[in-house]
Amino acid sequence: MLAFLAVAVVAGLTGNMLTTAFGQGFAMHAWHAGAFMGGPLTPAQIDDRIDRMTKHMAIELDASPDQQAKIASIAKAAVNDLRPLHEKAHAARSQAVTLLTAPSIDRSAIERLRVEQIGLAETASKRIAQAVADASETLNPDQRRKVADWLAAFDGGPWARWHRG
Repeated sequence: MLAFLAVAVVAGLTGNMLTTAFGQGFAMHAWHAGAFMGGPLTPAQIDDRIDRMTKHMAIELDASPDQQAKIASIAKAAVNDLRPLHEKAHAARSQAVTLLTAPSIDRSAIERLRVEQIGLAETASKRIAQAVADASETLNPDQRRKVADWLAAFDGGPWARWHRG
């Protein structure tokens, strides 16, 4: 579950950051992050959430304090590395609006922006994969098996275990 935590924290925050470029803006995503109408989470708030989540997951996996600290450190480093992507994604959103509302549509500029955003997503994906691998190496095989079992319970979506068919 600590590996899941790293995935959830890093992917969730990264997804939140990247979708800002094309979504409804950060306020809508901040609501889901628990910062309703308070704007984006501060770095200190993010660190606090990571610490609380790793503490909770450490209990579930019977992880040592050292493992908990390593997982939290991995997640914090990944989020810190991914934070600049949010700024780039936000700038891209403004650029997309400008391109799409111009008197004439510049298809080559739109394509350049699309290519840049694919590169941004690739960079984020690589960093997330690195963090997940690092977190997984921190766990022993039994703990990784517990994570796999927990994730299997969510096959079909987070509500799948309540559906009867």
